[in-house]
Amino acid sequence: MLRVGLTGGIGSGKSAVAARLVERGAVLIDADRVAREVVAPGTEGLAEIVAAFSDAVVDADGALDRAALGAVVFADETARRRLEAITHPRVRARTAELTAAAAPDAIVVNDVPLLVEVGLAPTYHLVVVVQTAVSTRLERLARDRGMGRAEAERRIAAQADDARRRAVADVVLTNDGSLTALHDAVDLLWKQRLVPYEDNLRQRRVVPPDATELAGADASWPEQYARLAARIQHALGSDALRIDHIGSTAVPGLAAQNVIDVQVAVASLADADGPLADRLASAGFPRVPGQWWDDPRPAGRGRWEKRLHGSADPARPVRLHVRLADSPGWRYALLMRDHLRADPDQRAAYLLFKRDLVDAAPEAGDSGTARNPWFDEEYLRAEQWAEQTGWHP
Repeated sequence: MLRVGLTGGIGSGKSAVAARLVERGAVLIDADRVAREVVAPGTEGLAEIVAAFSDAVVDADGALDRAALGAVVFADETARRRLEAITHPRVRARTAELTAAAAPDAIVVNDVPLLVEVGLAPTYHLVVVVQTAVSTRLERLARDRGMGRAEAERRIAAQADDARRRAVADVVLTNDGSLTALHDAVDLLWKQRLVPYEDNLRQRRVVPPDATELAGADASWPEQYARLAARIQHALGSDALRIDHIGSTAVPGLAAQNVIDVQVAVASLADADGPLADRLASAGFPRVPGQWWDDPRPAGRGRWEKRLHGSADPARPVRLHVRLADSPGWRYALLMRDHLRADPDQRAAYLLFKRDLVDAAPEAGDSGTARNPWFDEEYLRAEQWAEQTGWHP
């Protein structure tokens, strides 16, 4: 099933987005509701909190007195971490139960106010952030919750700022306009991205990159890579010996196909054919059918075998190259990237070369360049540069 993390600052309108997604057919798991459920009267969670902080944090009805507990932990880092050690594992376990109970083709939306602060972004296939100007949030908190300005500003300051949220966001929904405009944006997201993403994920279907043209250099490519790499690392753990951004989108200022190339180093390609492949597919990176290898440099040597995965996300094409750590193909991908980063003349020459190839055979795009003699020449230049500079992967 597709797992979507939804977050946004207090007063941003995140709940309105969650409600609209439910109307479209999503299964909603509300982290705040789950957090209340695991410390309800009679639960082990509440009993452990009382044992840790005394019955002063329980009201006359036997329920958790959140204000009293907040007064204890707000300014005490040790106490806060003690509370989190009690509640967070229970919230995770209950969330897992609710997720497992959803249908296999469900789109499960986790509404998590502190998604960024807790570091949960890599655990989802997609993260949606609702962003609203602080001034608008202050107005909404006063109007809808009767919250004083000082309290509202304190609540906003206690959460992650917009920059931190944007860093983990695959989708940013701006909510400074009308509710109708917000609903329209959610509906478009549902139709064009979430529904096809879920279907691709379930079918283990890769979204092919558009090879018909080069996109202008995009300064956000490294940030997009970082989000992908975090998901891959979460899926593979220590089996991913190293993860790198390679290819043209890893070279600042270079026009390229709008596809992120990722290299994962593994100890054995046999490992890449077993559970590792399944874990990547479940994380949104299915195996591309067929056998794959790199043309060796210099030409005439045995081919460099690899495994190739892609992305199930219709809005973010990926080529994920799984290569043996320290192998020639693994080293070459890093060498060419770093040489082009360091040499502006060769970077410019490479761009002209790519444009000529796309003009001559637009359906091939970057994928049609590998056997061109230019790459053998670039390999020799890069090796000379590596020897002169002492470069190593």
